[in-house]
Amino acid sequence: MKKSLGARTIAVPTPAWSIGTYDKNGRPNVMTAAWAGICCSKPPCVYVSLRKATYTYGNLMERKAFTVSIASEDNVEEVDYFGLVSGRDVDKFAVTRLTPVKSELVDAPYVGEFPLILECRVIHIIEIGFHTEFIGEIMDVKGDSSVLDDNGIPDIGKVRPIVFSPGSRVYHKIGQFLGEAFSIGKRDEKGE
Repeated sequence: MKKSLGARTIAVPTPAWSIGTYDKNGRPNVMTAAWAGICCSKPPCVYVSLRKATYTYGNLMERKAFTVSIASEDNVEEVDYFGLVSGRDVDKFAVTRLTPVKSELVDAPYVGEFPLILECRVIHIIEIGFHTEFIGEIMDVKGDSSVLDDNGIPDIGKVRPIVFSPGSRVYHKIGQFLGEAFSIGKRDEKGE
């Protein structure tokens, strides 16, 4: 029997993405966001939902661009730090000694040391309630060659991304391989 947990934001897992923006003075900033994900295939889009109180919210409203820097589990300390302090008060790149890299395609920086980057231009802004959802069209994906498979696609086992569990507020790493998608559930025509 299942126990009711109420209407809460505890779907698991959620990403621990680092969202890069410039402020109105051109200073790079990065924050951790878990209310984020893919929302469209064509055009390729992701969303990030932010509270208006965040510094990144104002940056996104001003610049209409962001990056998603996907860290490996080696950088969990930095990713956590990005979510603990405000860019209004702290230069997070300076404190963490990570490198802000200016995107050539959108008006936003990304974290140079992180292995996978999405460069996005904001195409929709949706007021939901406590959060505002920014939908960004992916203009390019950049990946370190060390995390790409033989076909040039990011390999989750090589990227080793950080995932977040909102209910328990902990980070996890990706688990074991289970099987090829779109094939392990196939049944023959008899339903067997």
